[in-house]
Amino acid sequence: MRLGILGTIQLAATLIFAAPVGIFGVTRLVEGDTLIGGGAVAIAAAMVLLPHYLTTPTDIPMKVGERVVSAVVKEPDDDEAS
Repeated sequence: MRLGILGTIQLAATLIFAAPVGIFGVTRLVEGDTLIGGGAVAIAAAMVLLPHYLTTPTDIPMKVGERVVSAVVKEPDDDEAS
């Protein structure tokens, strides 16, 4: 999974909110509260992973634009460039 600059910034912003939830979950797991701790760790993991694997309404125009551009503009072959 390659991230651009905006993807990296979005991931960092997500981690700012997911890290405290994950740390809370790990702390509760260590203290013996498996239900709350496991739930908090699962929520933190979902906060990080779901945005990368789900298509949101804001992603649809970008995907359509990428398909249109790739259909119209062909990358030159290595033989043509030299």
